[in-house]
Amino acid sequence: MTGSARRHGEAVAYRAEHLRERLARDDLAELGVQIDLHGPVAVLTGTVTTAACREQVLSIAAEELDGLPWRHDIRLAGVLPPPEGDLEDLP
Repeated sequence: MTGSARRHGEAVAYRAEHLRERLARDDLAELGVQIDLHGPVAVLTGTVTTAACREQVLSIAAEELDGLPWRHDIRLAGVLPPPEGDLEDLP
């Protein structure tokens, strides 16, 4: 690994860790989001509860990882109420 590539890798790792810390301490506190490094690319994966949460996580990631290569696979949890016909009357 050349010096330039090592410095780039260190910059990605440092900023990914800063992103982890920010997600953990912000009101968002989406601890289900993982940030992994795949070579020089930061990859966010996990599940969040709402589309608004996902947008907030992606906005924070865009700020923290600005200028670095990154991608995401953040999904929404399937937390919808059951259809009306599937409700059970309890005694």
